[in-house]
Amino acid sequence: MGGYAFKKTDKIVTVTLDPNTITSINPDEVHEWRIAIYDLLETNRFAPARVTSTGPYALHVSIVGNSIVLDVRDPNTFQPIAAHYLSLTPFRRLIRDYFRIRESYYEAIRAAQPYQIETVDMARRGIHNEAAELLRTRLVNKLHIDLNTARRLFTLICAVQPYASRIDERASALPTVLFVCSMNSVRSPIAAALARQTFPGRLISRSVGVAGGKADSFVHDVMEEIGIDMSVHTPHTMDELIATRFDLVVTLSDDAREAVERKGLEIGAIEHWPVADPTLVHGNRDTILNAYRALRDDLRQRVRARLETLVSSGSQTT
Repeated sequence: MGGYAFKKTDKIVTVTLDPNTITSINPDEVHEWRIAIYDLLETNRFAPARVTSTGPYALHVSIVGNSIVLDVRDPNTFQPIAAHYLSLTPFRRLIRDYFRIRESYYEAIRAAQPYQIETVDMARRGIHNEAAELLRTRLVNKLHIDLNTARRLFTLICAVQPYASRIDERASALPTVLFVCSMNSVRSPIAAALARQTFPGRLISRSVGVAGGKADSFVHDVMEEIGIDMSVHTPHTMDELIATRFDLVVTLSDDAREAVERKGLEIGAIEHWPVADPTLVHGNRDTILNAYRALRDDLRQRVRARLETLVSSGSQTT
């Protein structure tokens, strides 16, 4: 574990969370995720093993069943580099101890004497160190990380795993909807996020692009205005789709219609929503933001009106 020579570019510069498997509408919980992500990004040493790649890297985190998925990607194109499933079972005791000690630590800060705070803090550090060493051991020949990075990654795992939505999409009776646009940067991720916000826990909403795009800061800004954190979004392509059955597929660009036909998905219904592309708008920042807001509000109305029927009727493709 200690033999790898890190280069300056061997680091994570972007962390995103899968909104389908890590879900919360509680601002305090989302704030805790952001703090954990900020701490990890501030200082880390990280590189995938056994692949030829050059940093820096983006890390996309999701939870599938009893495993946390560490999906390493290019931070500019979001093209996949390596993905590893890490079973949470060996970490269960440490995660429980982490939350128990964390609460004791907060209580000590509020009411205890300095020596009591120091005692609890030592126990907290001990759990972090044990978890970090276990994490590094489990990731041998998968990911290169130093001890401090492992500590911060464990904190992020603790922050997100209580809010995991462990839905087996293959067996779920929830209706499924897929939104498709050109790059999965603007139109389709906005629509999917609005669907999850409008019908929380009542459907499975995903989005992909015909090709891979980049994260869009204007999307983050206008969605933040309505309480949706889009900093967790990673663009995905049609080729990355695992599910092949959807109750409803909505295309949001002309090339998406052709791509869906070529993919050969099992679809209950397919619709094309002709919506504006705000990336084509030129002008000052306010002008561009207003174009993104117009798209957001248009999609919110469409999502609410169309998906209410879908949610009420349940999945038709199971």
